[in-house]
Amino acid sequence: MVRKKKDLLTLLWTLLAVCFVLAMINQPRVVYQGATTGLITWWEIVFPSLLPFFIASEILMKLGLVRFMGVLLEPVMRPLFNVPGAGGFVMVIGFTSGFPIGSMVTAQLRKQGLCTRVEAERLMSFTNNSSPLFMLTAVAVGMFKQPELGIVIAGAHYLANICLGFCLRFYGRNDREYSCAVHGQEWSLKQAFHALLEHQRRESPALGKLLGEAVSSSVNKLINIGGFIILFAVIIRLFNEAGIIDLIASGIGLLLVPLGFSPEILNALASGFFEMTIGTKIASEAATTQLQSLMAVGMILGWSGLSIHAQVASMIAGTDISMKPFIFSRIAHALLAACFTWLFYRPATVSGAAALPVVAPLINSCNCSTPAVIAVYLSVMVLLLLMLVLISLIIQLFLMALRLVSRVF
Repeated sequence: MVRKKKDLLTLLWTLLAVCFVLAMINQPRVVYQGATTGLITWWEIVFPSLLPFFIASEILMKLGLVRFMGVLLEPVMRPLFNVPGAGGFVMVIGFTSGFPIGSMVTAQLRKQGLCTRVEAERLMSFTNNSSPLFMLTAVAVGMFKQPELGIVIAGAHYLANICLGFCLRFYGRNDREYSCAVHGQEWSLKQAFHALLEHQRRESPALGKLLGEAVSSSVNKLINIGGFIILFAVIIRLFNEAGIIDLIASGIGLLLVPLGFSPEILNALASGFFEMTIGTKIASEAATTQLQSLMAVGMILGWSGLSIHAQVASMIAGTDISMKPFIFSRIAHALLAACFTWLFYRPATVSGAAALPVVAPLINSCNCSTPAVIAVYLSVMVLLLLMLVLISLIIQLFLMALRLVSRVF
């Protein structure tokens, strides 16, 4: 029975591939336009914004920093999210870079035995975020022409994912598998440095080889991501031409129109179902209220699009990590982000001068060059890592003080 289902699924994919090729032959102009749009998006936005983070994460992992943090951050990450301390690195780099780097680093942790399968699924489900560079500049400034809206868009997006992280700590609670990262180890700074030195003695990478492998691996992964972006840009163009996007929009309307959503926003959600950049662009131009446009953007960024889902699936290929928790968490993220957007949005403050001082640094950064903005986010990533380390040290000092007090009395 299982084999029969697999055979039917394979035949279905074969049929869809044949239909896709026939559609490309029938509509070469549409295919070219879609491919050009996808290529420009990848080259001008995705490649320069993600490459530094990919290289940085590769270098830090090869140097053993993740093992160091795995021991040191266990008192922070385990109680909050029920993931190993190494998850702190994944969380920080996922929140400061963008899709799909969280899944890439999670897959590497799993391959190295630094987390269990269930822990990897938890991590991957709440550490994949839209890039802050994309939300604060491309969406708020480029699409809505209002930099101050970036705090609403990014705030709802990140808060929804953090809430998901707290909820996902209960997923797979009966998992009996243990990662080799910290099980049985003492949570101390000494043990953290010991883990770091052991890794470096075992691996001992030469600097030239380390940099070469990091750059090569990062570029190859970004080329893979670019292929997905171009593919889905072509698919969306073909679906638009065939009227399939309109059919999907009608299906979404059956759920959302009774809740008060404008029919004008449905096409954006249907396009965002496949690719979030195109969906957010359409949502920002929809003839509806700004609140509904922002809620639609929150849903699109939370769902992230099938293009991102395919990229994530390619990143975890070769591991035993399942995509099911990730997909269900994307649905929950979309709903939570829309709710938080509705809570945060206040026209009197969002569009007025009162909101500007809060987001002034972000607005000023929008006028900087892309390298300057990336440098800002790399700095934020380092500061967040240091903050987590500081919190962990405070917890450890507090526990040591409690032990000393208990011995005295």
